Amino acid sequence: MSDTDPYDLDAYLDRIGWKGERHAGLATLRGVHLAHALSLPFENLDPLRGTAPSLAPADLMAKMVHGRRGGYCYEHNTLLRLALEALGFPVTPLAARVVAGAGTPENRPRTHALLKVEVPGEPRPYLADVGFGAAGALLLPVPLAPGAEHEGAGRRHRLARAAHDGPLELWELQAYDRRTGEWAGQYRFTEEPFTAADFEVFNWFVGTHPRSPFTRRPYLQRTTAAWHLSLDGARLTRTAADGTVTERTLTDEAAARRLAAQEFGIEVPEGQALLD
Repeated sequence: MSDTDPYDLDAYLDRIGWKGERHAGLATLRGVHLAHALSLPFENLDPLRGTAPSLAPADLMAKMVHGRRGGYCYEHNTLLRLALEALGFPVTPLAARVVAGAGTPENRPRTHALLKVEVPGEPRPYLADVGFGAAGALLLPVPLAPGAEHEGAGRRHRLARAAHDGPLELWELQAYDRRTGEWAGQYRFTEEPFTAADFEVFNWFVGTHPRSPFTRRPYLQRTTAAWHLSLDGARLTRTAADGTVTERTLTDEAAARRLAAQEFGIEVPEGQALLD
């Protein structure tokens, strides 16, 4: 069985609400990327149970397309890769070191998955990523070129070259923070291709290691055109499109489960607690 045999492009596009063209062009890449980002939530409920989620296409379809669940970067970007390849795009999986909040980024392992996408007729490939769980994450893909700023669906990003000692060019994706008026690094990566076997190892480590943040507390996210909603532990944060932030702390388990279903679109499995 090939990697794409259990994959149903029609069901995926219906789930994210994409009704546009189905050929390998820039408009399709941008439209599918944005539709995915605004439709499928980010969540780590499987790692909270000590289980690394399956990256098999059939399991991703059952969980995220046919079920009311989301996933984290390996799941999201595997699902997007399968869609883009089915639409005719050449796609190369990449891996990045998250630098947000890191004093010494080089000490962090490459644990984030992202995609390099070739677009017919375009001079440069594009960076695509629907799995970075943050209020400043990409909503639209950006060309793999340094310096230029890209406004996409209300967010601003740019790619910069980072200094390092390795033989490959090192890129840093940066996001503009409307609250501080400053650019902040999100992650760094090279264009070295990674395989499904690499991501199986990364997924197992991030999904099961006791020091992984994804095994220690719930982390749910949902993005709409008007706001970004995040549940980090018991702290609920809503970030409006203009950068306004409101926060509150959840204390009731039943209310948290209702919130997960109604606001995040996630059905928490029976018997799994969200709050300690």
